[in-house]
Amino acid sequence: MRTRIRGALAVLCVLALTASTIAQDKPADAAQPRPYRLTLPPTIYAVPGVEMSLYFDNTVLVAPDQKVSFEVDCPLGSVDARRWKLTAEANQVGTVPLKLRAKDDSGKVVESATAQVTVVSAKAGQGKDIALLVVGDSLTHASAYPNEIARLLSLPDNPKWQMLGTHKPAGVAPGVAHEGYGGWTWAAFNKRFDPQPYDPAKRICSPFVFGVGEKPEPKLDVARYISERAGGRAPDFITVMLGINDCFSFNPDDAAQLDQRIDGVFAEAEILIAEFRKAVPQAQIGVCLTTPGNARDAAFYANYKDRYTRWGWRRIQHRLVEKQIQHFRGRESDRIFIVPTELNLDVVDGYPENNGVHPNAAGYQQIGGTVYAWLKSRL
Repeated sequence: MRTRIRGALAVLCVLALTASTIAQDKPADAAQPRPYRLTLPPTIYAVPGVEMSLYFDNTVLVAPDQKVSFEVDCPLGSVDARRWKLTAEANQVGTVPLKLRAKDDSGKVVESATAQVTVVSAKAGQGKDIALLVVGDSLTHASAYPNEIARLLSLPDNPKWQMLGTHKPAGVAPGVAHEGYGGWTWAAFNKRFDPQPYDPAKRICSPFVFGVGEKPEPKLDVARYISERAGGRAPDFITVMLGINDCFSFNPDDAAQLDQRIDGVFAEAEILIAEFRKAVPQAQIGVCLTTPGNARDAAFYANYKDRYTRWGWRRIQHRLVEKQIQHFRGRESDRIFIVPTELNLDVVDGYPENNGVHPNAAGYQQIGGTVYAWLKSRL
């Protein structure tokens, strides 16, 4: 028998009437704007003993004068004022449906979205030996969520693991390495080049780009990266968390232009993914959904004054996530997967008071837990 869990949250924000999907079952249509935009990724992953959440704020975009409450229908987990949460137990391994309904202030269901919750055994991958390549921007450079992935992978009953990467900034835990650089985009990893000898500390040249010829011309070459910069070991898993720097300066008030420019970002993403696939065809690639920013307007003002606002980024980020889900879903046969990093991040307690897009230790821990749960699902 299914258990119905209900929770309510008043959400006050501003609406940009652009396209979306309902339960990702139909493609977005910019000609049919909606006053409620509810979006869920296809799968939420969980591992026994590791808390996983679906924060309601992170799923919806609504008009300033509208309040929305939520009803969750799922046989697992519980609901509090701001989220559905699950700390799974060993006997809950398996897949169950989750349905999220948004209701207006009259109690009418205005949108619904569905996902599946996949609980993976804490012993998944036990005895294996895996290599992981983590790619990203300043959130990865901070090294907090890669450290959390490493901590979780070091718990009993996990595989032996190695993190590949040329970048080991201050703060990395033992064994942690990655390719995460502040301000970087998909295009930066494809194109950034310096003809001088490669120095990862300078962060001028993409680790995946090499000079070719007497007058060096840049070439994206992941196979050469593996042989020359990753110790010759190919990754079994690759995660990429990019999108903030790609899209932060876009204009959220022009829906058509926003979609066009996000599509341009995806074109760059496909170049890098194709190169990963060419070099390591068996590797499983997790595309991390771009995380929402701090819930505090003051945090954005502290960083950007009036140049960029919380509401502007919220609209861009929500649309980006909608399109990421549309673009990358259904590609499991190509070993490409969606990692729902935007759901399990507390935009209040997971952020400091004075930073718009960089979480605090608790927020980074949530991101790491989400990536870990996805990894376990593939093991």
